[in-house]
Amino acid sequence: MTDPFSELLAPYGIHSSNVLRNANPAVLYEEALVHENDSAVSSSGALIVSSSEKTGRSPKDKRIVATPEFIDDIWWGDVNIGIDEDTFLIVRERAIDYLNICDRLYITDGFAGWDPKYRIKVRVIASRPYHALFMHNMLIRPDEKQLEEFGEPDYVIFNAGKFPTNPHTKYMTSRTSVDLSFARGEFVILGTEYAGEMKKGVFTIMNYIMPKKGVLSMHSSANLGSKGDVALFFGLSGTGKTTLSADPNRSLIGDDEHCWTDDGIFNIEGGCYAKCIDLSEEKEPDIYHAIRYGTVLENVVYNPESRQVDYSDSSITENTRASYPLEFIQNAQLPCLGGHPENILFLTCDAFGVLPPVSRLTPEQAMYHFISGYTAKVAGTEVGVTEPEATFSACFGAAFMVWHPSKYAELLAERIKRHGTVVWLVNTGWSGGGFETGQRMSLKFSRAIVDAILEGSLENAPTQRDQVFGLEMITRCPGVPDEVLQPELTWSDPQVYDLATKKLASMFVENFKKFEKNSPSNIKTAGPLLTK
Repeated sequence: MTDPFSELLAPYGIHSSNVLRNANPAVLYEEALVHENDSAVSSSGALIVSSSEKTGRSPKDKRIVATPEFIDDIWWGDVNIGIDEDTFLIVRERAIDYLNICDRLYITDGFAGWDPKYRIKVRVIASRPYHALFMHNMLIRPDEKQLEEFGEPDYVIFNAGKFPTNPHTKYMTSRTSVDLSFARGEFVILGTEYAGEMKKGVFTIMNYIMPKKGVLSMHSSANLGSKGDVALFFGLSGTGKTTLSADPNRSLIGDDEHCWTDDGIFNIEGGCYAKCIDLSEEKEPDIYHAIRYGTVLENVVYNPESRQVDYSDSSITENTRASYPLEFIQNAQLPCLGGHPENILFLTCDAFGVLPPVSRLTPEQAMYHFISGYTAKVAGTEVGVTEPEATFSACFGAAFMVWHPSKYAELLAERIKRHGTVVWLVNTGWSGGGFETGQRMSLKFSRAIVDAILEGSLENAPTQRDQVFGLEMITRCPGVPDEVLQPELTWSDPQVYDLATKKLASMFVENFKKFEKNSPSNIKTAGPLLTK
């Protein structure tokens, strides 16, 4: 007997008689436990899974098809690497061939984007129930009527990640291949079972489609105050984006991906994909309690008898993750929509210890720091490595940007100007010295700063201009000692502070050189001022 959902796959050349479409999580649990040897149920009810060899994204294996109608739009380079259409069709055929020999397949149909005017329809075809449950959580789940009327999707993800690509194929550099065709509306995954590739594939698609419609797509979290005020939080890994945007007194709109339209903002996703390493109920109560029945737990270590997870164990990977529907967060804002942001916070973890804890940015400085996307990582444990590593990721998410960063910066600048949004630079990094001699900024102080911004307490606070970075640093904030707010006062040796400041400033200047051609003069001059 032919499966009633198999007809949905026939147009792609996939012929399977055992297809589950938008299966209930309970069914997907059973499928995983019966058909996958590496699945288990945790003591809290989450489904524990393994992504096998790959436990993170493979950015060097990501490709975009360079068809004529799209070639001039895309920011080609290390992030967006091109392939021709013939190569894409070869990779696609390999994925189709693999899916055709699978005993069972899983279809997940859902939406990306909470605003009905801008949402797209996404279809995921996968061979693993784990991947189906993951995308059930991460896409916006259609109701029964919407599913019945779903029709043809705008984009299809062929997840054949258990099967490798042929490394001898043109443009391939390994047995992993993650390839996107805007012309065909298709996304192919080979050689990696890491579920995050699907999530970020959808984000990459939205990062192309939305700016083309005059909508700003953003790698940010967002929350909503009781008076309807919206705040956006931009920041790379380790800056505190998830922690500081999770506020018991504010509703969470989303933790990672948003768009800003003429009507306000909307979340792209239907769920959250949270890091779990060193997770505790005390530090992250919202995430901790969201890990229950329906949640996917990736690559965690657990006690085989009690099924309790050891979140401190990184022996499989540091990148342990939990995927759960947004409604698992107690103070989630549903539907995930909000008005125009009153405040935007750029979070940076400055391991050099020279950026002020909080500064109010001019519109030009906002564009400069948005394009720069700075944070710093603490040096590793290798012998002789004694300095922090500066990291610059354009728009705080270069790995997922499709257009040139100036496109997103122009859209952000226009919206900030139109809606009077205030932009702040908040340093959650080191104070009183670099990472070797100083101390990490107290979370208590960082929360106090964020609270003061969102409550409006810093609107008329006194400021002092930083002579190198040109920042108007706030010098008085409730709950934070005055001396902490001025980095120079926390260093024991002013000369060492000056050297560290100039060193970081020179890194900013050097990084921005690649953006100067596409940036107006007022943005180019909004960065650090280096003197001989």
